[in-house]
Amino acid sequence: MHFVIFGLTISSSWGNGHATLWRGLLKAMARRNHTVTFYERDAPYYSSTRDQWTIPPGVNHRLYDRFEEIRSEATIDLGRADIAFATSYCPDGPAAAALILDSRVPLRLYYDLDTPVTLDALNSGLPVDYLPAGGLAGFDLVLSYTGGRALSELQDRLGARTAAPLYGWVDSETHAPTAPQTELRSTLSYLGTYAADRQPALEELFVRPARQLPHERFLIGGAQYPNDFPWLNNLFFVRHMPPALHPVFFCSSRATLNVTRRAMATYGFCPSGRLFEAAACGTPLLTDRWEGLESFFSPGKEILTVTSAEDVVQALSLSDRELSLIAEAARERTLTHHTAEHRLVELETLCQSLPRGQQTMALGA
Repeated sequence: MHFVIFGLTISSSWGNGHATLWRGLLKAMARRNHTVTFYERDAPYYSSTRDQWTIPPGVNHRLYDRFEEIRSEATIDLGRADIAFATSYCPDGPAAAALILDSRVPLRLYYDLDTPVTLDALNSGLPVDYLPAGGLAGFDLVLSYTGGRALSELQDRLGARTAAPLYGWVDSETHAPTAPQTELRSTLSYLGTYAADRQPALEELFVRPARQLPHERFLIGGAQYPNDFPWLNNLFFVRHMPPALHPVFFCSSRATLNVTRRAMATYGFCPSGRLFEAAACGTPLLTDRWEGLESFFSPGKEILTVTSAEDVVQALSLSDRELSLIAEAARERTLTHHTAEHRLVELETLCQSLPRGQQTMALGA
């Protein structure tokens, strides 16, 4: 099949979680002999922070400056496509969605990789620039990075006819156990872009434990952290870590922490891709609690939930063997259920489950 995708970025992982996800899925598509055109506006903040990565065979990464520059080309591309995606945070989202809906592509999808943010903005009366003006009723299938009640809200608020979850995933070729680096060694690590709504939880679950364990080393990797962040003598920072360095970052940690953004925690059923990355690397996971967690990992067996600094300190007091057993169980669960290949099969199955007419046209049955 040929896919056409209008997305945020695959060229740079700076300050976003989209690029790493798409790269894993594009590799899985290539392995299953699909072809893809990914349209990405050439934004300056990404063009100056591009990662080194190899574009898979059969994937056309089309960078452009203005949407009008690629309108005719994309129209022709859609004419030979089987499936087309418009996606959240695409800078030309409304224009791309209109082009898809005006085309004769057999299957038209919208994928919201930021559903809680989208719905939170709508519920607050704020504009969502990447949404089509007419909502999502024109799409055959609306995919959501978030499950649970978010799916019914996509139907009620935006008119989605069929809404289904397509959760995060990991590229298991990229994320795997590797040798640690001395300069990245830590008792507890945290990898994530700075977010104000995540800061209170990060201070409770990361900064406070660092204060209580002054002889242990704590490490943050990410971007956009302000100068007034409460740094400590044993709390270290490495600026933006490109995806190629994520495995060594995780594998240099005795354990790593996940902190969920407020909107995601509110809706639940929204696992961060970092969870699957760290698990695939064989690093013990600590996470805040949110509804639906047990759908992805078994608390106490595959992941440790923490709500306070004291919980974190207690988790870090476990023996290396105890932490290793948890990490091994999480890695097995991830490789069995949460890889890019698994999500691609889920996507194909969802497409095949659509009404027979759409299914036949889209999949060439």
